[in-house]
Amino acid sequence: MMKNHIALALALLSLSAVAQAATPCQEKEHDIQREISYAEKHNNQSRIEGLKKALHEMRTHCSDTQLRAAHQKKIAEQKEEIAERRHDLAEAKQKGDAEKISKREHKLKEAQLELKELEARDY
Repeated sequence: MMKNHIALALALLSLSAVAQAATPCQEKEHDIQREISYAEKHNNQSRIEGLKKALHEMRTHCSDTQLRAAHQKKIAEQKEEIAERRHDLAEAKQKGDAEKISKREHKLKEAQLELKELEARDY
């Protein structure tokens, strides 16, 4: 019984390691295929066609290096967005407008969350 548990644990770990070793292009392909499956379940034909086109384009032109570079560019742009949001918040605080302060704080939190999501992905 214990040997079965150990064997199962090792199998799961090896699957996890293989999944983590996927290249960014492979991960992107997997994500598009998952989206296609979701669209098929919901009979969203226009979404299916668009995703199949995206999958074909990705398979034809995807480069891990370019994908990583584009992702790093998105992260840098998001960091700039956060700096801009912080500046806007500081201006609102200086003016003392409670409604604008609240809005600017909300926008800053959204931008920070988006950055965290970007940083969590490989592409």
